[in-house]
Formats: sequence, structure tokens, C-alpha cells
Amino acid sequence: MEDSGEDYGNYTYEDYLEYGDLEELKVHHRQTETMHIISVVIYIISFVLGLIGNGTVIWVTAFKSKKTVNSVWLLNLAMADFVFVLFLPFYIDYILKDFHWDFGVVMCKLNSFVSVMNMYASVLFLTVLSVDRYVSLVHLTWSQKYRTRGRAWVVCGYIWGLAAAVSCPALIFRDTMRLHDKVVCFNNFHTHNRESAALKHITMVVLRTSVGFVLPFTAICVTGVLLTIRVNKSGSVVRLSSFSRTVFAVILAFFLCWAPFHTFCLMELSVYSSVYLHNILRAGFPLATSLGFFNSCINPLLYMLLGKKVRHILKRACLDITKSSLRELSQSISATETESVPDVPADSVPEEAVESSAL
Repeated sequence: MEDSGEDYGNYTYEDYLEYGDLEELKVHHRQTETMHIISVVIYIISFVLGLIGNGTVIWVTAFKSKKTVNSVWLLNLAMADFVFVLFLPFYIDYILKDFHWDFGVVMCKLNSFVSVMNMYASVLFLTVLSVDRYVSLVHLTWSQKYRTRGRAWVVCGYIWGLAAAVSCPALIFRDTMRLHDKVVCFNNFHTHNRESAALKHITMVVLRTSVGFVLPFTAICVTGVLLTIRVNKSGSVVRLSSFSRTVFAVILAFFLCWAPFHTFCLMELSVYSSVYLHNILRAGFPLATSLGFFNSCINPLLYMLLGKKVRHILKRACLDITKSSLRELSQSISATETESVPDVPADSVPEEAVESSAL
């Protein structure tokens, strides 16, 4: 596919080279350099906090907390975010090298696949969290009978399978191509027909936006409204639990982080009929993408700030580690002092010293 498309960050403009020359693209790139630097900073923060935060949540939910259905959802959500942040250095390198891809076609496909699958898995696990909260509070009898950890793991398996299936277009279409003086990682729709490429691209965007954003958030909003109506009808004052507040905060954070990305994806489709939005897309898309990726490090921070059980477990673990470290340090100092005192024969001690010690 000769000069059929290019990718800057996470967006593609198939056959855009028909609309403008490379010099114009370079001018636009200089104008948006600051936005790209900001996106790199967000990537780096997401990588550091994401590794530490999600690693901590995995450790707590897998080894320290009580094994419940809620812990199954949170563990899988943290695992999705943790695997994702491991691939962030590739995005950082890509932007720092002025969108030059150095890692080959396999990593181009795999990197995009993991990022898209993380997006699907995260929103699907959040949807399950919301629906499960509604069922456990409204249909108490049914949930006590059928809501088990075994069934929760089965649901998680289906979610991972669905997320991987709908992410397959990244493995199929993602490709590398030398464009003038750089190698770009872009969506290669393997066709010379502009209309066919546009149709495939539109299908990908519609699938990603509907399955990864619109439909899940519709389900989340519906269950939230139904739960509110049920509580109001019962006339009882229900105090939100720590877990319910955490779920609400995580859902809100996902919406705020990913809404700009999906908005830009829909705006991107306009380039097939007009290039009016090109400068906006070129400047804003890497930033919107980094904001979506930032969601992967926000979730564990919310667990620690809002989850009382998580805070309690972390506090107790920190105290245990501190006590253990101080105990080892004390034993080490005692051993050192013992070794530093010379062995003195009893008959070599002066009588005066014996008498004064007896006093």
C-alpha cells in the first residue's frame, strides 16, 4: 500500500497525503510539539504510578484481603491495567522520536492489541461491577444463591475472551511502513481503494466506540438509575458503603479519561470528507490518548484513597514491614556489638575492678 496512510500516536489518516505535502505536516508538527511533550509526561506518570499502584492492588486482592466476588472483579481490573502499563515505554519512545517506530511490525501489532484490549477489559469489568452491585443490593435472595466466586471467575474468563476478540483488528490491520525519513506504525487496511479503506476504518471506530464506551456506560447508567429508584421507593436511607463509593469513583474516572479519546475517534472520520479538523486532531489526539491511558493508574489510587479495607491492609502491611526491618536492624546491631567486645580472661581482671563491680 504505497503512501496510503500514516499514524501519529494512535490516529490514522488514510490517503491523507493526497490533501497536503510533507512540509505542511512538518509545520503542523512544530506547532503541536508542546502538546506532545505534555502527553509524554502523562505517559511517564502513568507508567510509574500504574506499576506501583496496580501491583499493590494485585498483591492486596490476591494475597492479603478476604476472597470475595468483589475482590475477583478488582483483581482482574488491576491485572488488565498492570499488563497495559508494561507497554507504555513503547508509546513514550514513539513520541520522543517524533513518531518513528523502532520495534518492528510484531511489536507494532502487539502494542496496539494490548492497549485496545485493556480498554475493552477495563470498561467491561466496570460494567460487571456496576451490574453486580445492583443485583447484590436489589435481588438479595438471588445473589446469595448464585453469586459465588467460582461463577465470578467464569464471567471474568468470558470478559477476557470478548476483549481479545474485539481487539483482533489491531493484529490484522496494524502495520509498519517507511514514510520518507521515518517508520510509522499505522492502520494498513490492505487496499488501494479509498472507499474500502474508509469503510473498514469507520467500522473499527464504530465497534470500538459502541462496545468500548457507549453500550457499557448505558448499562452502567441504567443500573444506577434503577438502584436509585428502588432505594427511593423503599423510603429507607441507605448509606453508601466504601466499596460502592469506590465503584462510583472508578466509573466516573473512566468516563472522564476515555470520553475525549472516543470523541476524537469520531471526529477523525471527518477527514474522509474534509480536512478542516486535521490540525485539531493532530494536536489533540496524542494528548487525548495519553489521558485515556492515565486511567490505568487512577484506579489503584482510588482504591487506596476510598477503600477502607485496602487502606487498613496496606497500613497493617507497612507496620509489619517496619517492625520486621527494625527487629532485623536491632539484631544486627546487637550482633555487631557482641563481636566487637574482646574476650578477657577472668584471672587478668584486677581485684579493684571486681570489688568496684560488686559495689
